[in-house]
Amino acid sequence: MDIYNNRSAADDIETIRSKMRAVMNDRDLGEILGSDFMEELRSWDAMIEKRSSEPFTLVILGEFKRGKSTIINALLGKELAPSNVSPETYTINEISYGEIPKVEAVLENGDRRILTFKDITRDRLKIKMRLYPSKIAYLDIKDNAQILKEMRIVDTPGLADLEDLDKQVTEYLVNADAIMYATSSLLPFSETEQVYLASHIQPQRFGMLYVLVNMMDALNNRQDVDKIMRRFTRISEQIVPNAIVYGISGYDEYQRKTGGQRPADKGSREFYETQFLQFELSLKRDIIMQKDVIRTKRVFTMVENMVGETYSKIRMFMDMAEMDQKVLENKTRDFDAQCEQLAEALAEAKPKLHLNITEMQQEAEKWMYEFFAKLRQSMLECRKKDENGEDIYAQEDIEKYFYSYLMEKVGEAYRTCIECHRSKINQFVANTSRELARKLGLQELSNSAQAADTGRLMRSMNTNVTRSVMSVKLFGTSETFPPATMSVFSLILKKKMQTNIIDIALENYDEIRINIVNDIKNVYQDLEVKALQRLDSMYHHQTEVGKEALNQAKEVMVTIDGKTVEETLSRANALVEECIDILEKYPD
Repeated sequence: MDIYNNRSAADDIETIRSKMRAVMNDRDLGEILGSDFMEELRSWDAMIEKRSSEPFTLVILGEFKRGKSTIINALLGKELAPSNVSPETYTINEISYGEIPKVEAVLENGDRRILTFKDITRDRLKIKMRLYPSKIAYLDIKDNAQILKEMRIVDTPGLADLEDLDKQVTEYLVNADAIMYATSSLLPFSETEQVYLASHIQPQRFGMLYVLVNMMDALNNRQDVDKIMRRFTRISEQIVPNAIVYGISGYDEYQRKTGGQRPADKGSREFYETQFLQFELSLKRDIIMQKDVIRTKRVFTMVENMVGETYSKIRMFMDMAEMDQKVLENKTRDFDAQCEQLAEALAEAKPKLHLNITEMQQEAEKWMYEFFAKLRQSMLECRKKDENGEDIYAQEDIEKYFYSYLMEKVGEAYRTCIECHRSKINQFVANTSRELARKLGLQELSNSAQAADTGRLMRSMNTNVTRSVMSVKLFGTSETFPPATMSVFSLILKKKMQTNIIDIALENYDEIRINIVNDIKNVYQDLEVKALQRLDSMYHHQTEVGKEALNQAKEVMVTIDGKTVEETLSRANALVEECIDILEKYPD
């Protein structure tokens, strides 16, 4: 039996929260650690409370025109999620259980406006939006569908369509319990879709992720279906190993369940009908039946972060509490001197970083030249003929798949170089940061700096984003396809209908290769700039943490007697260590 799937796991969470509340409510401790830190702990507790009490949330993500709303309607067996909408009228839709079906527009100013289900069509919603005093934050849709007794479903707008909605989607993402990611068989895994999976979903480590390849009914035959499924499965496994891929038709399933006219069968209906059934069974077996376990694991992660941050802070103050006022004064002077040395050490580290990244850039260029040599050979292979002079590869297949194959392979090589070196740069920055922290001479300071950084990121539900996701955003490279290279691909696409696409690609082969290498240079320059910014940020943050801790410790020594400080910290430390003992029962 899963250790998370029992009453004792929930009891342990409440026990830890109770002990942590005792820490938060200790006035003497608040004076020692500071009001800002205690307020931060209260924010943690509020987030944990919200996560524990909210309904289990299944979020469906995907770019615009991937059929997300149609998939939800197919699951529910009725039309609830607005479909056939435009980006400007697309809203976030929270669909949850209610005995009496109804829909309300929840405005950003907190007002709620009652709507009819007919109002959430494109034309009517556009008119309503103009009349409201504030933008719509989300639509609150209630229905008595049986599945909604088990979970809340959140239908999100197309990713990257509207920036302000993207921010809202990120908030729903980091507070989701399970994810469905909708793609289209007609638009096979775009660059931006792959980047979103890698940068936003993979770091969240959801226990279950469904990749739904929608619109399978539009493909011409079963052979095309099999090719598309192999592509989606391969790419999904590379990015998110635990993803489960299903090839479905949301529209066909909705029509089947509601008795409507189904699209014509092109020889693969049995496949996508069976796939939808398997998806529903998995949803019930692996999500609904396990929802308490999934929820508990994610709550434990939040609890562990709160406890770890508190432990680091208390231990640092316990170390300083052993110093008398004179020692602290000397420590402060030493610290200021060490900060100057630290700045010098940082200056010395920068040329090393530059040299490392230059070597990585040269290595990436070498890899890309080797890759393009193999790519050219593959392109020539596509033109080969058999002994009878016939094309080995069907021209129809080449016309249909080669362009996307070419973009995919070049993009994959480009990203592979960057991702390989990104981890090395991250390691260099982390090692340098640890060295800088050690030179400050305060025990646990590096841990404290990391914990404080986490606290800033997780301070409220609106900024509840993991450090892994933030680190991707920090670097910001490989977010889009190489810009110069993209223009060459656009040229190939324009000429595609005029002549053989292989010939066009070979004609532009040198230009693609040159542009990719130039793009690589720009990317590595950007990586260096961002890494330097990160080092500077760490230096300033660590010195601020150290100065703040020393000043707080000096103030405490003056205002609170030493015995009270020692007893208060010891009492709090004992409570936190009891929490740590409980957490050790549960694996990561």
